[in-house]
Amino acid sequence: MLELTDIQHAAERLQGHLLLTPFVASRTLSDIVGAQIFLKFENLQFTASFKERGACNKLAQLTEQERQRGVIAMSAGNHAQGVAYHAQRLGIRAVIVMPRFTPGVKVERTRGFGAEIVLHGDSLDEARNHALQLAQQQGLVFVHPYDDLDIVAGQGTVALEMLAEVPDLDTLVIAVGGGGLIAGMATAARAIRPDIEIIGVQTTRFPGMFNAIKECHLPIGSSSIAEGIAVASPGLLPQGIVRRLVNDLVLVDEGDIEQAIVLLLEVEKTLVEGAGAAGLAALLNYPDRFKGKKVGLVLCGGNIDPLLLAAIIERGMVRAGRLARLRISARDVPGTLAAITATVAASGANIDEVHHQRAFTTLAAQNVEVELVIQTRGPQHIQDVLTALQAAGLDAQLMH
Repeated sequence: MLELTDIQHAAERLQGHLLLTPFVASRTLSDIVGAQIFLKFENLQFTASFKERGACNKLAQLTEQERQRGVIAMSAGNHAQGVAYHAQRLGIRAVIVMPRFTPGVKVERTRGFGAEIVLHGDSLDEARNHALQLAQQQGLVFVHPYDDLDIVAGQGTVALEMLAEVPDLDTLVIAVGGGGLIAGMATAARAIRPDIEIIGVQTTRFPGMFNAIKECHLPIGSSSIAEGIAVASPGLLPQGIVRRLVNDLVLVDEGDIEQAIVLLLEVEKTLVEGAGAAGLAALLNYPDRFKGKKVGLVLCGGNIDPLLLAAIIERGMVRAGRLARLRISARDVPGTLAAITATVAASGANIDEVHHQRAFTTLAAQNVEVELVIQTRGPQHIQDVLTALQAAGLDAQLMH
């Protein structure tokens, strides 16, 4: 059974090899949520994730014979980078099996640490099975991302640091995939502060731990923007700890996570991946549950594909009313498009895209349909632009 002393010994092994990440209050997020929010910036670790804590603790305890054999791990990216980096630092051969959907930025970063990369399967479960086969074939030491006492002990050091800096936290909100992070943090936090509230957060597309603990059968999806916690089958070791020590598990959807990513970027000027934003997504989705409390959030990772980030930012601008799509019907005569763009410009909006449609429309042959994507200051500004276009005699509508 995992004990507080195991986590304290892990903290000693990590000294000098990992960053003591900042744990600071966010005044703006606190105002938005109605709680006192403290953020643990694990996205600032060298591999941009808390995962290297467990990896470092595990590899540091390998025997000389095990180091000679080499290690193998399966991961969607963050555990992979943690294992690859610390294996390289210790001179250990590392083979990493990653699902095919893993973002390219994580694959290339892992390869950059000298690991041998094998892309296999469409899920973590398929990648794990293949990794176990390779471990048996090549005599490699399998380093599990969450179902391992040494890994869980390493992850638990996050809670030691948070409670050392803010001892009177009321609640910890922790993203949950396989369960290694919440299991380690819950073990440490309960030993230090028996009365602390511990809440786990999962995405609605991968409620594996939620199903296991609450004994329900919510469907498991095929993909999520929070791929770091897209785990269908949580670890047996973490399950036991979560069942004993965690107060509750909540679910957030993809839109909640997208909103949290954008908010952290805008407010805190920090970049997190989907899993790293899950905790804030829970606070935004269940504000009454945390109102007035002193809450510690773990920004557990910052490895996000740039193309996915661009799409999330754009979708966030749409939700905030900063980007809008208008459909305008008008007579197809010279000067019509110029009049439309001039009216939009006079209203202070910027045109991002223009689609001038004659053929693919149900309008009369003498009419034209113009679609505009415009950049605005917000919902009221969108309404001002529509009013100006309608005042100019144009049939303008907001498209959803």
